Amino acid sequence: MKHTLVTLFSVMLLTLTSRSLAQEPLPVYLDDSQPVEARIEDALSRMTLKEKIAIIHAQSKFSAPGCPRLGIPELWLSDGPHGVRMEFVWDDWNHADWTNDSCTAYPALTCLAATFNPDLAFRYGNAIGQEARYRKKDIILGPGVNIYRTPLSGRNFEYMGEDPYLSSRMVVPYVKGMQQNGVAACLKHFALNNQEKNRDNINVEVSDRALREIYLPAFKAGVQEGGVWAIMGSYNKFRGQYCSHNEILINQILKKEWGFDGVMLTDWGSAHDTDEAARNGLDLEMGSWTNGLTWGVSSAYDNYYLAQPFLKKIESGELPESLLDEKVRRVLRLCFRTNMNRNRPYGCKLTPEHTEIARRVAEEGIVLLKNENHFFPIAPGRYQKIAVIGENAVKRLSEGGGSSELKPQKEISPLEGMIEKYGREHIVFTLGYASGAPNYSNELPSGLDADSLVREAVKVAREADVVLFFGGLNKNFQQDCEGDDRRNMDLPFGQNELIERIIEANPNTGIILISGNAVSMPWLSQVDGLIQSWYLGSQGGPATANVISGEVNPSGKLPFTIPVKLEDNSAHYFGEESYPGVNGTQYYKDDILVGYRWHDTRNIKPQFPFGYGLSYTTFRYGKAHTDKKNYTADESVKLTFTLKNSGAKAGAETVQVYMSQKKPSVLRPVKELKAFKKVYLQPGEEQVVELEIPVQSFAFYDEGLGDWKLENDKYTLHVASSSRKIHSTATIEVNN
Repeated sequence: MKHTLVTLFSVMLLTLTSRSLAQEPLPVYLDDSQPVEARIEDALSRMTLKEKIAIIHAQSKFSAPGCPRLGIPELWLSDGPHGVRMEFVWDDWNHADWTNDSCTAYPALTCLAATFNPDLAFRYGNAIGQEARYRKKDIILGPGVNIYRTPLSGRNFEYMGEDPYLSSRMVVPYVKGMQQNGVAACLKHFALNNQEKNRDNINVEVSDRALREIYLPAFKAGVQEGGVWAIMGSYNKFRGQYCSHNEILINQILKKEWGFDGVMLTDWGSAHDTDEAARNGLDLEMGSWTNGLTWGVSSAYDNYYLAQPFLKKIESGELPESLLDEKVRRVLRLCFRTNMNRNRPYGCKLTPEHTEIARRVAEEGIVLLKNENHFFPIAPGRYQKIAVIGENAVKRLSEGGGSSELKPQKEISPLEGMIEKYGREHIVFTLGYASGAPNYSNELPSGLDADSLVREAVKVAREADVVLFFGGLNKNFQQDCEGDDRRNMDLPFGQNELIERIIEANPNTGIILISGNAVSMPWLSQVDGLIQSWYLGSQGGPATANVISGEVNPSGKLPFTIPVKLEDNSAHYFGEESYPGVNGTQYYKDDILVGYRWHDTRNIKPQFPFGYGLSYTTFRYGKAHTDKKNYTADESVKLTFTLKNSGAKAGAETVQVYMSQKKPSVLRPVKELKAFKKVYLQPGEEQVVELEIPVQSFAFYDEGLGDWKLENDKYTLHVASSSRKIHSTATIEVNN
């Protein structure tokens, strides 16, 4: 009897529940089977005006509130161009001091660019996406794709070099790799944030042609090829209007012309006006009412430009609600792609695979710049006593730099890597020079006596068989750090003078520079070995030791030109109007001639050219051939040549193809990068290399037409190992 009553009750309950479900069908916005756009419109129709306002601005330093009543989750953002940043207190810039917010620190993006390896860029983006997903992040604030215009820019280390084509090819796989984890990549900083000095108010004046050919291609590729879900505005102005709510950049180019359907968000504190933010395409406001850095009005989120001020203007009729609705649609679309996507992966962090990717990127990005008399590699056993001198052999370079700071679970220093490789008994270390702790807005003293450090370094050098000096920059104020630029191109903390003293004590000295920027090298002729390294993250030590020892054959190529002196750089050649600007405005007088385009066209010899990098083996290039001689605009040139590893060690060569136009109607650079490919070869192995180059990529931006123009002309394709080292050429003709 008891069992019968229970059964009857269960049936009645099931019936009532079924009726209830029948009476209240699943809302369209929660129904995964419905089209996303229908779900967006349904959710929008259910939101109150105040809920719509709330969803488009921050509720804390790194989150936006979603819509709790409708079950639309908070959006959580994190810095992370090369690793997921540690957690912060809700409403200030203090670290939250969690014990479970460590990460894998990946090499900075200059290093990734130096690999010239899009496959690695995909793995890199995927790995960060996995760690971000595990940490429950919805948007990672990266990658950065601003162009390296001046070697003084404090944030160049976060970007992918001076060439728009290289940046474009590397950013697309990065974005795809990250977003396959259901985590939005956020391209930054849109646009023309090519210096940190006066970044909050500098007004950039640049031609439409330079804008289109140099400064926007990587953003465009990220949008149209990578399908990026978010873009961050920059602090500076463009043609008198702040970039985070700029009519030309956002409404006309990004959203209308490129068809971007994601979220346009501010950098922290880059919004300045409610009407412009409302009308000019800004969708999500983060970090305003602070200076973007360290201070602000506590819990001022309702005072943001897109908060109560926007609400009041809608209620008064000054601004139409349709502007708000369009922003909400974009935020909702982002939610359905990220935190409301029930099918996205769960993520993982600190895996052996992540360690391997970090090490691989570091190894492939390290650039061998000089290697006379076979200074490198230094095989174990070659020397009994190796002196390692320089603070950068031990300094934690994942710290500092501003928003790129990281809290790696471990960061293996170059010194640790050297000891592991050669044995502690063969390594002697001394600092040589010292900097203070990382600081965002001041240079802190080290507290150590510089003269004593130099004397000890000279003594250690004199007694060693070989000296390896680990110097360069760090991520302190006015070094490789956001918020300001370097003061000059010299090595800081007396390193140039120290290097001279060390060489005098022991001529058998090699230099390893760790930086995200070019530096002056007055001592270059006095050393046989020089390596350009980067901020290599968690696996910097093993990667560096593997390259120095020869276990790994270096294959990195410079993603920017290293000038002999600062005045040789295009941004500085024209004086203060061009950099850093006068009376709040700067004119990009170098126009399209940035980096190697400038050096090659003006015939200014660089210290080291773009695309340059040596190997422990040698490569022989064969003659270049094209599949035919005449092409139309809709075709691609198939370029082939043989490449042989003519040395005794397995290695990789990044072949580069540059284009020159014979008789252009406008100024064009002597050459422009149009293709590259990294080729791995065993000793003696020969391979036929084939690259396809769209003819349309030969076009230039015609300001009169307001569009791209491909001229009927002869074009030469240069097969090269750097912008200055051409091995073979092929000439074709374009006839439309």
